[in-house]
Amino acid sequence: MMANRSAWRTRVVRPGLIGPIGLVLLWSVAHSVHWVTPRLLPGPLETFGTLWSSVVQGTLWPDLVATALRTGYAFVIAAVAGIPVGVVLGSSPVIYRSTEFIIDFFRSTPATAMFPLFLLVFGIGEESKVAVAAFSAWLVIVFNTAYGVMNARKTRILAARVMGASDWRVLRDVMFYESLPQTFVGLRLGVSYALVVIIVAEMFIGSSDGMGRRIIDAEQVYDLGQMYGTIIATGCIGYAINLGFLALERFFVKWSGK
Repeated sequence: MMANRSAWRTRVVRPGLIGPIGLVLLWSVAHSVHWVTPRLLPGPLETFGTLWSSVVQGTLWPDLVATALRTGYAFVIAAVAGIPVGVVLGSSPVIYRSTEFIIDFFRSTPATAMFPLFLLVFGIGEESKVAVAAFSAWLVIVFNTAYGVMNARKTRILAARVMGASDWRVLRDVMFYESLPQTFVGLRLGVSYALVVIIVAEMFIGSSDGMGRRIIDAEQVYDLGQMYGTIIATGCIGYAINLGFLALERFFVKWSGK
């Protein structure tokens, strides 16, 4: 067991630190030799010190929780509404071809371009932020789930039909499970999209809290250490969420690729 843990640390943990350490070193050099004026790019020690102070003093947590809750609400709505629609679209070529242009059109439209529409429908408030983020994530989840269903292995579907399974049983017990690996890809992308849209919405739609509001406030008073520190914290949130979904995928989709 100890040998396995040591091997895992050597293969994964240490190589995984090369990129972050290299980035921080490059940042330090850029700050030290004034590749970018220090007025626009504070050093890493100053930035991480400001971030640490925000964490210890607790000023960061209310904004972080507000952003996480909005992202969570948007993602849950998108997943609950997106997975069934994706399964239906993927299982019926006729329905998929009938709706492909509409869904692909909105998927190709930047979510930020949809802000005015959602503001008109939902008003200036929490609903508009969550709705536009949920819509953006929903499109990604629908397409990935549909692709997963369409690419379900024909041999398994044929075997289920030979054994007398009805269309509903084939859809529920074969296609759904075969689509899970691609569905998890859609879920990971969807939650990332939701987080990005929520951050942008907090910046420009208007909000009294949240990481996006914190970034804009720091930029307006020229507190660049706070601004960059909040950006780093936001990136860490997204990275942690991605790792969490990868772990869930490995746990629930053990048959992927088999």
